[in-house]
Amino acid sequence: MSSKDSDFIEKFKIALTSTARVISDDLELIKPTERKKTKDDDKFEINNLNNPSDFIRLRAETDSAALKKKFSDKVIYQKNLPSNTSSRSLYNIAEKIRYEYLGGKMLMGIEKNLNENYTQIINRTKKEQLRSKEDVTISEAFELYMLKNFHQIKLNSLTSRMLDFWERDFKKSIDKHKKFLQENLENQENYSQRFSKILEEMDLFQSEEDDQTKEENQDQEQNNPSNEDEDSDTSDNKDENNQQETQASLDADYSVDEFNLDDQLLENDSDEQNSKQIVQKNIDNLNLDYKIFTTQYDEVIKAENLENADEAVKLRKNLDHQLVGFQDVITKLANKLQRQLLAKQNRAWEFDLEEGLLDSSKLPRIIMDPYNSLSFKKEKDLDFKDTIVTLLIDNSGSMRGRPITIAAICADILSRTLERCSVKVEILGFTTKNWKGGQSRELWNKNSKPKTPGRLNDLKHIIYKGADTHWRQAKNNLGLMLKEGLLKENIDGEAISWAYNRIKKRKEERKILMVISDGAPVDDSTLSVNSGDFLEKHLKKMVKFIENKTEIEVLAIGIGHDVSRYYDKAIKITDVNELGDVMISQLSSLFETKKFH
Repeated sequence: MSSKDSDFIEKFKIALTSTARVISDDLELIKPTERKKTKDDDKFEINNLNNPSDFIRLRAETDSAALKKKFSDKVIYQKNLPSNTSSRSLYNIAEKIRYEYLGGKMLMGIEKNLNENYTQIINRTKKEQLRSKEDVTISEAFELYMLKNFHQIKLNSLTSRMLDFWERDFKKSIDKHKKFLQENLENQENYSQRFSKILEEMDLFQSEEDDQTKEENQDQEQNNPSNEDEDSDTSDNKDENNQQETQASLDADYSVDEFNLDDQLLENDSDEQNSKQIVQKNIDNLNLDYKIFTTQYDEVIKAENLENADEAVKLRKNLDHQLVGFQDVITKLANKLQRQLLAKQNRAWEFDLEEGLLDSSKLPRIIMDPYNSLSFKKEKDLDFKDTIVTLLIDNSGSMRGRPITIAAICADILSRTLERCSVKVEILGFTTKNWKGGQSRELWNKNSKPKTPGRLNDLKHIIYKGADTHWRQAKNNLGLMLKEGLLKENIDGEAISWAYNRIKKRKEERKILMVISDGAPVDDSTLSVNSGDFLEKHLKKMVKFIENKTEIEVLAIGIGHDVSRYYDKAIKITDVNELGDVMISQLSSLFETKKFH
């Protein structure tokens, strides 16, 4: 390979890597560590780019894997997995088509990459014999059916004939649900649940499994006619092993890191993996006594999708108007924090160097000995840890008015200040979609009101500003905190868990989570059918876990209420106008007391 080709390949790697990260919303999707290739690595390699079709294939595979990361929840996937093993391959295909369809609607370039690749696959398809249904596997036919009906991929004459053998069976089972499936492509829970049910009820699978069982039993009887009991035990063990293998295969098939960019999708060190598994297990244990009736109506939404652009601009102007009154005070504090942070970053020199800036203190030496070259100095960087601050703001109804306005202003100024100091800032909000339980409660009522259902409202978690989004791009979003009708209930424990799951994925060395709330978690719908401390207990457990078992620093500010019973590092303010001062000073103290080496 020429150096020109090598440079091109390297640039293509970088482009694919960046694309995958952006699409998946996961900046740690690809780890810059080395991994040795194993004999099992039969995935498509980036260096094997011999013709344009290879580029098309790799782009599509990269997009598909990133879309799985973004749109496909493994818990929901596993929850709705069909019990019928024969139908699981079809379930995988249906899920793949779903998240690829969503990606195509999100970006035209993704749709183009996927369609071009599928067209290539269809045109490359060959069949030595095509006379009956037995010449086409059900998986082959089902994928063609899904591509034709959901991706609108045009089939050629061969693939059309392949589908013809099975299409009537699929139509009989799926077509009556087609409208529901298309309307619920963005709702994985509803889509997966319905598709699993459809596949379970397919007659062709029932007959297929019955025939398979009969054949296995006949073979066993012929091979071992005298040891029926032994055969039974062996058969049971075999079935159990097969089941385990099938499950393992499915788990592997689901892995989000399924594409390979010539060793660019790389594994973490085993110690790090084990640590993450332990942490996740601990979180799961925390949630054992915390029940959630349903998550299907929950929502994580970007702030720009809350309102149209004109309304966002209007609300931003309103925020700017409010900001005029005390911007000077907060700005002074912010500048103080900025000076403090910058002072920690670049304040050290190396002396007696052969090149760099001329050291004026060495001028006499130069005059006496012009050939003395060790008369230069160079500024060096101190080991200042990369830092991210996540600001989690309570968007409950009790924050309405001045509290939420001040919170938005402080978030705005803090974001600008920390960005100037190369500290990443993420701004999140949490509330519920409805009062009095919303759709979750309606579903509970329809299901005969089971006792102690757990959390019984529809969550709404809002991303006002992503960590990698510049303030200029997100400034209108911050005004949306003032949107009429947005602020409702607050379920703090799950909001903390959500913010934690986001910040733990970040690559920064130091992570700070700052929570602004006006008191205890409250949701009337949940608390009316569970114990009175149900939400508080979960909040305490989550916070205690993050504070004691992780390296994430947690800081809380209670507006008008003492939140120290939930957080170790907590401060109460009685006047909402104090919020800016407290936010800045508390962050300042963190940076003062923490060593950066």
